Amino acid sequence: MPGCAGDLLAGVTVAAYLVPQVMAYADVADLPPVTGLWAIVGPLAVYVLFGSSRQLSVGLESTTALMTAVALAPIAAGDPGRYAALAAMLALLVGVTSSASWAQ
Repeated sequence: MPGCAGDLLAGVTVAAYLVPQVMAYADVADLPPVTGLWAIVGPLAVYVLFGSSRQLSVGLESTTALMTAVALAPIAAGDPGRYAALAAMLALLVGVTSSASWAQ
């Protein structure tokens, strides 16, 4: 296992910046910070199983967080539960749409 120590260091390094980053982006999207942590677990797990690039960065982006907040805030009408449900549905729809475009 010659690359094991390097992989472990890379994993710790990524976690050191990814955890506060996804929590902040969830806050930008007007969601609880823990939502960012849950939102990154699924994509990373799926990428570990099906991804092929060693250089690809998988994670949340500030632009996505801002666009989510701007698009959903008027629809949610100040209801945090409704906002969270709409954000989850939006994420699922984007995932399905992206998967469908990959299949073609």
